[in-house]
Amino acid sequence: MKRGSRKAGDELRPEYRRSDFGKLVRGKYAARAARETNVVVLEPELAEAFPNAKAVNEALRGLLDVAATTARLTRRSTGRAKQQRAG
Repeated sequence: MKRGSRKAGDELRPEYRRSDFGKLVRGKYAARAARETNVVVLEPELAEAFPNAKAVNEALRGLLDVAATTARLTRRSTGRAKQQRAG
């Protein structure tokens, strides 16, 4: 048996009424989805340097390590300078 051809378009079935669906809001959940997503889009020149998620994660971990080390060094040197001036 052949199936009947389907109509292309946005027509509702006869048993449905538009009023059954209430008010429709375009993009109702768009703001929440944007807040909850963790997708980051790289600029083209960065995407060449970091071809996949693993490369990006490794680079960011390295940056965090350097930042933590630099912050510790800065705090120590500031503390020693105060001690030397006071003594």
